[in-house]
Amino acid sequence: MTAKLEVVDLECIRGDRRLFSGLNLSLNTGQIQRVEGPNGVGKTSLLRIICGLSLPESGDILWQGLPIGAQRADYCSGLAYVGHTHGIKLELSPLENLRLQVALGVADTELNIEGALERVGLYPFRSQPCRTLSAGQCRRVAMARLFLGQARLWVLDEPVNGIDQEGVREIETLLESHVSHGGMIVLTSHQPLCMDLPAVRTVRIDP
Repeated sequence: MTAKLEVVDLECIRGDRRLFSGLNLSLNTGQIQRVEGPNGVGKTSLLRIICGLSLPESGDILWQGLPIGAQRADYCSGLAYVGHTHGIKLELSPLENLRLQVALGVADTELNIEGALERVGLYPFRSQPCRTLSAGQCRRVAMARLFLGQARLWVLDEPVNGIDQEGVREIETLLESHVSHGGMIVLTSHQPLCMDLPAVRTVRIDP
C-alpha cells in the first residue's frame, strides 16, 4: 500500500528565535527526502516534529492525509528514528544493546538480532563493549536498530556521521534497499548521497 507523509506550512520557534517558517514537503513510498542546511537552522528540530517528539509553532504533519496527533499510536508503530546521538549504552556490547531494544518492546522479537548486526558490518564485534568501538562503529550499532522492526518510515539525523568512506557506501546501500522494498526515508546530511535513485529529493533550510 502506498503511504504518504506531508509537512504542511510548518513553523518552528525555539526560545526567541524563528528557525524556519512556511516549510512544505511531501514524501511517498519509495522516496528519500534529504534535508540540508548549516548548523543551527532547525534540521534536527524538523525531524523531531516529524516524529511527534516536539510540537511546531504552526503547521501540521500529515500521514495518509490525517494529522499525526489524531493517529499517534498507528503512526509511531510504523516509524523508526535514529537521532544525532547514538542512543546506545557504551558499557553494553552491540548484541546486548539490540537485545535491550527487544526487551523494551521497541523492536520485533521475531527478527534476527545477529542478522541486523551482520547487515551493518558489526557481527565480528558483536560481543565487544561499545566503549571499545570507534565512533563510526557505534553509529552502526544505532543504525542496526532499524532492522529490528517493520517500520516503513525511517527518520535519520546524520546517519553516516563519523563513518568512513567504505562504511558510508554500505549505509547508502542499506537505505537504497529499504526504499526499493517499499520504505521511505527522511534524513539530514551535511554530505551528498551517492545513490543512483531518482527518488532522492533535497530541501534546504537557510537561516
